[in-house]
Amino acid sequence: MIRLLADENMVGLSALESPGLQIRTLPGRAMDRSAMKAVDALWVRSVTPVTAQLLADSPVRFVGTATAGTEHVDVAWLRDNGIAFSAAPGSNANAVVEYVLAALLETGAWQTLEAGGSLGIVGYGHVGRRLASVAARLGWRIVVSDPPLAAAASSDDSIPLDGTLADVLACDVISLHCALEREGIWPSHHLIGVEELEQLGAHQVLINASRGAVLDNAALYARLAAGQGPSVVLDVWEGEPAFDVRLLDFAQVRIATPHIAGYSFDARHQATLMLYERLGAQFPELSPYSAQNSNDTFTLEVSVEDDAHTLLRRCYRVEDDDQRFRELQSMSANDRAQGFDQLRKEYPLRRELARSAIQGELRGEAQRLYAALVGQ
Repeated sequence: MIRLLADENMVGLSALESPGLQIRTLPGRAMDRSAMKAVDALWVRSVTPVTAQLLADSPVRFVGTATAGTEHVDVAWLRDNGIAFSAAPGSNANAVVEYVLAALLETGAWQTLEAGGSLGIVGYGHVGRRLASVAARLGWRIVVSDPPLAAAASSDDSIPLDGTLADVLACDVISLHCALEREGIWPSHHLIGVEELEQLGAHQVLINASRGAVLDNAALYARLAAGQGPSVVLDVWEGEPAFDVRLLDFAQVRIATPHIAGYSFDARHQATLMLYERLGAQFPELSPYSAQNSNDTFTLEVSVEDDAHTLLRRCYRVEDDDQRFRELQSMSANDRAQGFDQLRKEYPLRRELARSAIQGELRGEAQRLYAALVGQ
């Protein structure tokens, strides 16, 4: 019997139950050392720090995180202690891209890009690559900055990766999709700080759907308080689940959400399947998972009158996430932090346009968007 402890916010766990797998769930922030006493495998999300303090002297032999980022996991310690590890890279890439597209439509930046404006992308991992691919199919001008990949010269992609941060900051839209690195040759902690924000003006849009600390929140507050700076879309925040509520007072913060850009049903279910596959490699006695029909495409009724905004809103209304998040504004600091987690825990069902089967006819801008997302 394999004893699996999983974050309660993961999708599709009940479908994994079998005679050889015992699944127990806990809130991610409630996972402590005492909970590891009878656990063979641990599945977490970004809210659970996985360190020696959590796992030392425990029976855990496998750790999986249902996220692409791994900064909350001490991967080196796991390796040194013979504990297998897997993340779920790419599982939420399309969900984040559809979030960004929704933000572009909601803020009006879509029209700027359609008119020949430029999209700057920081980070060319799974999300950045997916965003660049969709943007290229839409015919937008793209600038990508990913110094580690450019230095490694390991990409055969047709999109140049040697753009500098200054090149990206000169774009009409700047979208952040890099991992959070505090050390090394290319640290990304406070990558966008005082100096970088001073280069951004009111005609630009800055989107952070990577990690909160990639953008210096205090510097952003100071810039906006001075009546300057770009329009901003924030899905991630320094200090989550606590966050600088003062940022919500500025009209320039056009969209604010509680770290849910990648929180579609499809993304979360795919992450679960990826971890289950890796768990099976670690525990060969585990039964293969075959009931994958719950993640199939779904039918979406459309109209020839749909534009891109209408089409995407048939699947996802980012303004609803923004409204729910802003309702936390009047709460005490402690209640806001709890509310942040609660919004993620009770997140409504959201499907991805890219996984939909269209019923009806699309034309013009809506057809271009759908084709770009499905790769046609």
